Amino acid sequence: MLYAAGLKDEDLDKPQVGIASMWWDGNPCNMHLLNLATEIASGATQAGLVPMRFNTIGVSDGISMGTAGMSYSLPSRDLIADSIETVVSAQWYDGIVTVPGCDKNMPGSLMAMARLNRPG
Repeated sequence: MLYAAGLKDEDLDKPQVGIASMWWDGNPCNMHLLNLATEIASGATQAGLVPMRFNTIGVSDGISMGTAGMSYSLPSRDLIADSIETVVSAQWYDGIVTVPGCDKNMPGSLMAMARLNRPG
């Protein structure tokens, strides 16, 4: 499966680091995070690591304020943490870098990192 994802034989002996981005176009706090995650992946490659980028969700209180969507704000922290924990644990990454960009993304990222007990 990893060959199909673009890894080569020499990559299989290198540590894999997950790069969890909360990028999405719908929030000014998060819309630049894809580019930032790409730069982080480039740095990881230069450091001899194998970067594995993935995304998770984000909720903007500024957009959902005053609507029924606001009821998803606090639960989004747990969903973010759960999704990061799921990918990193299932793929057995050696480390994790999270790229949050809003006030609910950051605690969700930290919760995941604490649960995983891996370098981050």
